[in-house]
Amino acid sequence: MENVNITELRANLLKYLKKAQSGEQILITSGGQVLATLVAPIDLRRSSKRKLKQLSKAAILRDVISPTEETWNAAQ
Repeated sequence: MENVNITELRANLLKYLKKAQSGEQILITSGGQVLATLVAPIDLRRSSKRKLKQLSKAAILRDVISPTEETWNAAQ
């Protein structure tokens, strides 16, 4: 993970954006304190599919269409 001062980031923004796009994480600092982390955007579709696949391993499928015998407070 690379550290870059905010002044250096401003002067070379495109260079650091391309590094982040390629998968590198960049810590942005000011006065020695970390302000933010620059990373590539998350592919939400791929991430969601991965999570659903993991959930499907433990899922128990039941009838979700037929009415149940339970009475809900909202129905009273």
